[in-house]
Amino acid sequence: MPNLRASAPGGIDVIGAPSNLGLRPLRPGHVPGAFRAPAALRAHRLVDRLGARDRGDVAAPAYDPSPDPVTGYRNGAGLAAYTPRLAERIGASLDEGRFVLVLGGDCSVLLGGALALRRRGRHGLLFIDGHSDFYFPHVARPLTAAGMDLALATGHGPDALVGVDGNTPYFAETDTVVYAYRDHGTPDEVDTARFERAAFLHLPIERVRADGVAATMGEALRRLERSELGGFWIHVDVDVLDPAVMPAVDSPDPGGLRLAELEDALAFALASPRVLGLELTIFDPDLDADGRLAERLVGLLERAFARAGRFGLAQSIQGVHR
Repeated sequence: MPNLRASAPGGIDVIGAPSNLGLRPLRPGHVPGAFRAPAALRAHRLVDRLGARDRGDVAAPAYDPSPDPVTGYRNGAGLAAYTPRLAERIGASLDEGRFVLVLGGDCSVLLGGALALRRRGRHGLLFIDGHSDFYFPHVARPLTAAGMDLALATGHGPDALVGVDGNTPYFAETDTVVYAYRDHGTPDEVDTARFERAAFLHLPIERVRADGVAATMGEALRRLERSELGGFWIHVDVDVLDPAVMPAVDSPDPGGLRLAELEDALAFALASPRVLGLELTIFDPDLDADGRLAERLVGLLERAFARAGRFGLAQSIQGVHR
């Protein structure tokens, strides 16, 4: 089992994960559009603008929101089959020393990167999301992996999802930072205390706003850059942004980060010599008729990677946070 040690990246590999397997339908017959995000972001020249190599898409199984009797999750069987295939593609790039940018898809694609890293040692997770995604319901109901991806990635769930090849947990709670979340459930619906008791470094949006991005990211990196870790992975759910700037998500809640705040956070994290990859999730092109929001995300990534100063991009890139 190779043990990765992040350093100067050998270039960026873009991998598409056009999956909506972790999402519930918003109405009868609805098929969530997040699976179209990789194509929409590529259409705005993301690969060229990052000077990246495109490794193509890992096609996802067909969407079937009915609960899987084995796992209890919607699309559970499909997700169990998809995760190792996505992990193989990600792992091949990691083994070449490439930085991996995964274009989701929904938040369940986190499991592919998590498994790829777990197969290669012990790694950290920077979880940037508007929600805790650690929602254990009080009453039995069909579960959605996009609302439980942090729980699944840290070992809480059925073996078919959390223990592929006996690798569990993919990330230890003590190696995980939950950053800028503003919702961790309603106590009468889910076990919020379970999230609060978890050994994560909890940095809710109130802390980010009170202490500032620089201070809170510094605290996050002190946990993620520890010598016992082989590097860390970044998860970004774009619903961490305020819906005033990013409404094209399935759960838009007010009070999120401004575009400039997320750019600053990513620039800090990407500047770390220990970061191995990043995934972007939940953007729904069906809610972006003119492509303006896709361009907003591509511009955000372009500026953050350039500001990091490690990827061979011109740091003189300018952009209004539109």
